[in-house]
Amino acid sequence: MLRLVLAVLLSAVALAAKGPVYVVLWFDTEDYIEPAADDAALRIATDLERLGVRATFKVVGEKARVLEARGRRDVIRALAQHDVGYHSNYHSIQPTPALYLRDMGWLDGAAEFERRERPGVADIQRIFGVTPSCYGQPGSSWAPQSYRALLRLGIPVYLDEGEQVGVDGQPFWFGGVLNVFHMGRYLIRPSLDEESQLPQTFEKFDRAAEELEARGGGVISTYFHPTEFVTSAFWDLNFAKGANPERSDWKNPPRRTAEESERCYRILARYVEHAKARASVRFITARELPLLYQSAAVNGVDRAQVARHMAERQTFLVTERGALSAADMLQVLLGMEPAVVVGPVARGETTYHESTIPRPAFERAKTDAVGFIRTSRRLPAEVWIGSKKLSLADFAATLASDDGAVGAVAIHKGNPEMEKYIATDATGTFSWPIHPDGFSAPELLEMARLQAWTLKPARLK
Repeated sequence: MLRLVLAVLLSAVALAAKGPVYVVLWFDTEDYIEPAADDAALRIATDLERLGVRATFKVVGEKARVLEARGRRDVIRALAQHDVGYHSNYHSIQPTPALYLRDMGWLDGAAEFERRERPGVADIQRIFGVTPSCYGQPGSSWAPQSYRALLRLGIPVYLDEGEQVGVDGQPFWFGGVLNVFHMGRYLIRPSLDEESQLPQTFEKFDRAAEELEARGGGVISTYFHPTEFVTSAFWDLNFAKGANPERSDWKNPPRRTAEESERCYRILARYVEHAKARASVRFITARELPLLYQSAAVNGVDRAQVARHMAERQTFLVTERGALSAADMLQVLLGMEPAVVVGPVARGETTYHESTIPRPAFERAKTDAVGFIRTSRRLPAEVWIGSKKLSLADFAATLASDDGAVGAVAIHKGNPEMEKYIATDATGTFSWPIHPDGFSAPELLEMARLQAWTLKPARLK
C-alpha cells in the first residue's frame, strides 16, 4: 500500500513539473467567392464549440462584408462565439502587401499599410463587434512595415506562418508585437486528404508536446482554411501570378464531394480530441496570448550583464528576470528605462575612422541618442560624433565597452548577431502562387534585419 501511495505521489509531482502546452488553433477565413465556404466556417465553429474548444478565425474584410451582404448572421454569430482576428482587407486582389510595400520605407510603408487596411479592420469591428485580436498576412505576402501599423490599429498579436523571421519555433517579440510565426516543428497540421496519416500526426503532436512540457511550456500552432473543407483548390487562383480579373470574371473553385467534406470535418475533430486528451494541453485563442506572456517591457536589469553581452554581440539576451532585445539593452546602457521602440529606418554607416573618441564628444553623442529615441520612439540609424558618425551597431558596441573612466573612449566594431534570425532567401520566402512570377523582396528582408534590434523570445508568465 505504501508503495502505491508513493507511486501516486511521484506521478503527481512529475505531472506538476510539466509545463503547460497551449494549442493555438486558427482558421484563415478568406474565401468570399464560394458560398459553401460560409457553411464550412459555420460547421467548424459549431463542431468546435460542441468539443469545448475556442479557435481564432482570422477574417478577411471583404469576407465579412460578403457574409453581411448574404445575410449570413448565423455565420457571423458563430464565429463571434470564438475569437475574431484580421486577415487583410482583400487578401489576394492585387496588389498584395509585399508587392506594394517592397519599394517603400518604414514610415511611409506603415502609413500605406494602415491606409489600405484600416477600412477592413473597421468593418470587422462593425460586423463582429470586436477589435481583431491578431493579424496575419495573406499567403506569404509578409512585410515588416505592417508591425508599426498594427500597433496604431490596436492589434497586439501577429498570428500566421512564414519563414521571414522566427526564434526557435516559439512566440517572440518583434516590432513591439507578440508573434506566433515560423513555428518550425511546433507547427502541426493534419492532412485533410489522408485520414490514414492521422496516427503519424498524433505522434508528431505528442513529441512536440513532450518537448514543450520538458522546457517549461510553450505553444503549438495549427491552422486550416474553412474553404479547404469544401473545395479542392483555393478560391484565389483567380489572381494567380499577379492577375487581377474583374469580379464578373471570377470563377468558383472546384467543390469537394459531400463524403470528402465529412472526412475533413472528422479529421479536425479527431485531432482536437487527441490534443485535448493530453493533461498538459489547453486550447487558447490569439486574444488570450498577451495574457499568458510577459510584456515586452523589462525592468530591474543588471547593467553590467547587459554591457558584457552587448560588447561582444548585439542580439537579444535571456535572463532570469526576462528577455531583453538589443533595443532594450541599448536603452539600459544609455541610462534610460527600457520602452517599446522600433529599429532604425536605414542601415547607418560609420564615417568616424579614429581609434578613439574624446570623452566630452562621446557624452554629447550619448545625450543626442537619448533625445532621438525619446522623441521618435525608434533607434537612430547612426549617432553623430561632431561632423562624423558611428553606425548604430558600432555605437552600441563602443557604448557597451566603455568603462566610464576619464579619458578617450576606444572605438569597437559592432556585431549585429540578431540579424541571423531573419531569412536571407528573398525569393523562396515570398513564394506564393498569387505573387507575380519571380517575385523577390530583398528590400523587405533588409528592413526586417534593421527591425531585428527589437527581436527577443517571448516568455510565459
